[in-house]
Amino acid sequence: MKRTASTLEAALEALEAQRLRRTRITVAATAAHGERRLELTDGRHLVDFSSNDYLGLAHHPALATAMSACAAACGAGSGASHLVTGHGIEHARLEEELAAFTHRERALLFSTGYMANLAVIATLAGRGERVLLDRLCHASLIDGARLSGATLSRYPHGDAGAAARLAVVDPGHTVMVVTDGVFSMDGDLAPLPELCRIAHAADAWLLVDDAHGLGVIGASGAGALEHFGLTSEEVPILVGTLGKAFGSCGAFVAGAAQLIELLIQRARSYIYTTALPQPVAAASRAALAVARTEGWRRERLGALTRRFRARAAQAGVTLGLSQTPIQPVMLGSPGAALDAQRELAEAGFLVVAIRPPTVPAGSARLRVTLSAAHTEGQIDELVAALAPISERARRAGPIE
Repeated sequence: MKRTASTLEAALEALEAQRLRRTRITVAATAAHGERRLELTDGRHLVDFSSNDYLGLAHHPALATAMSACAAACGAGSGASHLVTGHGIEHARLEEELAAFTHRERALLFSTGYMANLAVIATLAGRGERVLLDRLCHASLIDGARLSGATLSRYPHGDAGAAARLAVVDPGHTVMVVTDGVFSMDGDLAPLPELCRIAHAADAWLLVDDAHGLGVIGASGAGALEHFGLTSEEVPILVGTLGKAFGSCGAFVAGAAQLIELLIQRARSYIYTTALPQPVAAASRAALAVARTEGWRRERLGALTRRFRARAAQAGVTLGLSQTPIQPVMLGSPGAALDAQRELAEAGFLVVAIRPPTVPAGSARLRVTLSAAHTEGQIDELVAALAPISERARRAGPIE
């Protein structure tokens, strides 16, 4: 036991020395009416620029009402897996509504997006086969490919030409092309039209995890596929989340009826886990309805994103190329990112530093995320606080 304890202590000390040790922030309360203000347990009150609640729905009264009413009728928990007695009427209704929203034959609920991605890849790929992934794919997509037993081939971020070259190396065994729709740390979009052509030529599945696109981009908020005008035939597998723009919790896979049926039969992360509580599904249904009827939220989010970028350009704050609510401010080292997070907190803003291994070495950053619930004043004040931070980063030299 002494050896075990010393090994753990050494590992933690190494993370601390590299400024890579993670610390949880405990939220004591959030402001009413969907405002982006948090009260932390240490008494600080900060404007939240780190949440993925893009449409400001997490505190919408319709979601709370739906959840409470369902809990009173159905209880707080599902009590079993979907294939035993855990599948309820709210689950069934939400799956039908998600299928309609995404223009697919069926949808299948999962407790988390991580579980959804593990399920799809491990079900459709296996030993002796090959999966192509963007180098900046979400960890759940990478882990899904690893657990499947298939060979992983990763192409440089957003490089469709490199993906095409990899696909022809061993076309008979390349069974899946996998990508995020909107990349969670950079905020940019995958080259989906080109990846569609590559997957079609290789006779491979194309899986798009559009966790950060659904509800946010596209003419009706239907995500990256709508943005590019792509059909379910071109992108046969769509993974989405309910815990970001829709302000709830859980995830889903949408696709052809036979695909969903096969996942029900074989996906271990679906079969061997307790079903998402029905009150959460009820809240998700309410969120989907609000997102459809209150399109102004998406329009306001777009306007605030444009404002942030315009103000940042005027103030000399260097941003990436993202046109989505995810706006990275690149700082390079973990220490610089942590120092910037602390400086912003002192100015009244919560912007969490993102460090390796979440992002590649040398690309630590502040990940600013915008919400329809932010005000124009909060946007302008954040930019003013970011300006000296960005200036110091430029003086420190180029990020390697």
